[in-house]
Parts: sequence; C-alpha cells; structure tokens
Amino acid sequence: MLKSMTGFGRCENVTDEYKLSVEMKAVNHRYLDLNIKMPKRFNYFETSIRTLLKKYIQRGKVDLFINYEDYTESNLCLKYNQALAAEYMGYFERMAEEFNIQNDVKVSALAKFPEVLTMEQTPDDEEHLWEILSCALEEAAVKLVESRELEGENLKKDLLGKLDYMTELVDFVEARSPQILAEYRARLEDKVKELLEGTAIDESRIAAEVTLYADKVCVDEETVRLKSHIENTRRELMSGECVGRKLDFIAQEMNREANTILSKASDLSVSHKAIALKTEIEKVREQIQNIE
Repeated sequence: MLKSMTGFGRCENVTDEYKLSVEMKAVNHRYLDLNIKMPKRFNYFETSIRTLLKKYIQRGKVDLFINYEDYTESNLCLKYNQALAAEYMGYFERMAEEFNIQNDVKVSALAKFPEVLTMEQTPDDEEHLWEILSCALEEAAVKLVESRELEGENLKKDLLGKLDYMTELVDFVEARSPQILAEYRARLEDKVKELLEGTAIDESRIAAEVTLYADKVCVDEETVRLKSHIENTRRELMSGECVGRKLDFIAQEMNREANTILSKASDLSVSHKAIALKTEIEKVREQIQNIE
C-alpha cells in the first residue's frame, strides 16, 4: 500500500512495575533520519532499536521519544563489605591494646563507618527490558505505518486525478497539432495567392515550407513520452511499494517534456495547455515529495 512520509504512532504500557511510553513522529525527508530520545538505561539498545524500525520505515525524518518509569524498589540492594568491616575491627583491637583502653565498638557503630554498608543498584535484566521495549516499539511503529498508509491513500487519489487531467491536456495537444499544420498551409497558400495575383502556385514549394514548419512545431515525440511517463506514474502508484524516489525522477522527466512542448508552441491554445500542464506537473512533484 502506498505510504506517506508523514505519520504518528504511540504506545503506552502501564503495569504495577513500570510505565513505558513510546511515541513516533515522522515528516518528509530524502532518506531515513532517525532521532532517538530515551533514558540512559536504554542506550545499550540503540542499535537494536534502529534495526527494528528499519523493518517498518524506509524514508522520512522520524523523532522517537521513549519514557520509562520504574515503580519497583527491587533495583536497589544493601551490600555488606565483610572484609572492610574485619579490617576496621582489627585496627580497633590494635588501638585498644596499644593504648590499654576498652574496645567498645558495637555493631551499630561499625555499620556507620564508610563503605561497610552500601546501597547498590542491581544490574537491569537486559533481556526483560528489551522484551517490553521491543513490543512497545513495534506497536507504535505499526500505528505509525497505519497513519502513513491512510494519508498515502489520499495522496494516491489526488495524484491519480491530476494524472487524468494531465492526460486530457496531452490529448488536446496531440489533437490540435495536425490542425495547426493545416491552418498554417491554408494561410501560406492564401498569402502566396495574394502575392502572385492569379499565377499558378508551386505546390512543391508550399509542401516544402509546410514540412519545415512542421519540423519546428512537431511535438509528437514529447507527447508520446509524456503519455508514457503518466502511465508509468499511474502503475507505480498502484503498485503500493516505496516509490517516492522513482516518482520524483519521472516527474522531472515529465517537466522536461512539457518545457519542450511550450518552447515549440506556435498556437495560443497549445501554449495555454502547455502552461496548465507544467502547473499540474509541479503540483504532482510537490505531492510526490510526501511519498515514502
């Protein structure tokens, strides 16, 4: 299905242990530009996050926001440094002997000495963290893709309508071209008759002049290529694949053909249609910039 590059996806999971929210915003970009803002405890997963999201997103500037709140206290634990406590007690006993005083250090006092008892953070269970994070990422990514597909369908309808109008314009130019030559021949014959005042007209000379004029104004090749580009664009839109870059190139080619038609136009009606064609192609190019 055709996808726009603009979209939004969000997932929030709340349990007794944690609250995890993942939010994605995407806009147009020539390539995939992924910006991640997340807690430090998730920095380890950055490569895995990028790899996962590339399965869902090929192009676009994507801002990813990850927020995590831990409701448990299980990540902190009390550590007892037995070796350090024994070393403290050894020195206290030496001091008691050397100064002939009573060693009155109690457990509660010993526990207050530096580094005997410490609070340490237990290492995160990386496998469990990645499990809950990857699930939230995939749910948010799916919602992002759904919003992109919805807008992509609207883009496709709009573009197909513009392509139909462009086809009408090209058909007019094709149909008008033979008439322009016939009108030019008629005007040329009238002018020659006026100048020769009844003298016989050299038909071969008239034919040669018309042929030269036809070479200057003929747009058959341009209209054929334009129709081919229009049909190719229509096929790519219906394919549902990631065709944004390809369509951008085709639109450039269509614009080149329209410029040539306009430069060759010697008829006011053809000029108007060529200008309308260029305007419509520019609208198509702008819309194509939104396609993944």
